[in-house]
Amino acid sequence: MPVTRQFWAAHAWLDPVVESEVLVTVTADGRIGSVTPDSGPAPAGAVVLTGLLLPGMANAHSHAFHRALRGTVQVGSGTFWTWRDTMYRTADALDPDSYLALATAVYAEMALAGITAVGEFHYLHHAPGGARYDDPNAMGEALIEAAARAGIRITLLDTCYLAAGFGEAPNRHQRRFSDGDADAWAARAGDLKPRAHARLGAAVHSVRAVPAEQLGTVAGWAADRAAPLHVHLSEQTAENDACQAAHGLTPTQLLDREGVLGPRTSAVHATHLTGADIGLLSSASAVVCMCPTTERDLADGIGPARQLADAGSRISLGSDSHAVIDPFEEARALELNERLATQRRGHWTAAALLRAATEDGHASLGWPEAGRIAPGALADFCTVALDTPRTAGPDPRLGAETAVFAATAADVRDVVVGGRAVVRDGVHQTVPDVGAALADAVSALGSHRP
Repeated sequence: MPVTRQFWAAHAWLDPVVESEVLVTVTADGRIGSVTPDSGPAPAGAVVLTGLLLPGMANAHSHAFHRALRGTVQVGSGTFWTWRDTMYRTADALDPDSYLALATAVYAEMALAGITAVGEFHYLHHAPGGARYDDPNAMGEALIEAAARAGIRITLLDTCYLAAGFGEAPNRHQRRFSDGDADAWAARAGDLKPRAHARLGAAVHSVRAVPAEQLGTVAGWAADRAAPLHVHLSEQTAENDACQAAHGLTPTQLLDREGVLGPRTSAVHATHLTGADIGLLSSASAVVCMCPTTERDLADGIGPARQLADAGSRISLGSDSHAVIDPFEEARALELNERLATQRRGHWTAAALLRAATEDGHASLGWPEAGRIAPGALADFCTVALDTPRTAGPDPRLGAETAVFAATAADVRDVVVGGRAVVRDGVHQTVPDVGAALADAVSALGSHRP
């Protein structure tokens, strides 16, 4: 196809090395036409990108409304379960309009951090108390529209959430999450339609929230569409204990028995696994999505990421509860957590960590053509400044190491999605004051919290 734009990068990470003077052409369909290192000075008309060019980041696990909890849940002490009570109160305050405003601002914050695609683990389906909106997918449609307004891609992982626990009916907060049974969930989710920027997937909230005999319905829905299937797995030891008491199996064993595990499955957190669990996930070619900033914020623990990777599982990364939105922090935390657990350094190379944040994350969301700077790939990329107080000094050839182990979201300068500038010189092009948009959206929610 004819070239419509040219981008010239002073430096670019072309997995696994950094090259200089890289010319990237973009075709009319928003894909990369060619990549030419050592191209010489920028040609006339090319968009000049300073710093280090990276593929766009994939946030493989998000709950957009959790962003409204930032700061609030840092007061005092508690556990995951006390945090969850605060989360429920925030969920109760949302409607389609307020969710559109909040999610647009959250996704714009992601764009500023270099994220070009998000996997939204979506279970706020209905009105508080469980009443249906006129459009039963109004909340999901708000998220799809929010991603469009923020200029990023989305995989809406429509989530089946039916129970408060094994054999327990949904509580008053959870009624808005539930469709009643998995067949009703499948019928509603089946009415959603993909868009150019939006793809669809399924999710099992957890083994405690979907009865075992209904897990196959969710897995079948995803299999029929060759869609991603995500599931919260063994985030808390209490979930493991309850599953053992109810079924005599670990959550991983239960998912395996019911046909949920497979190459399109992503197990989120996977914090408390047995050796047999690790074997089941790897033999199914399942992806494991680690969310280190949330797992440490909620005191979940440090998961066996290196053991999973050694067994053959690919690793992706997510910001989950959005304690922070910073893909570089998630990537380095994967390595640094392992160092704390083992008292040894060097478990992943910088290139491997970037791969988890980009190519493997996009693949887990059903965007296998994204996450790399190569001909034919989607023209989704970002730049990281190499002259800030955090990144200045190292040789640009060490740009991957600098980005992973020193940079933050604040160092992102440009973000391009489908060849179109979403962020330019650190400014979002359609949400010019992301901080104000976040403040307004969170403030409006606060006035309606019960």
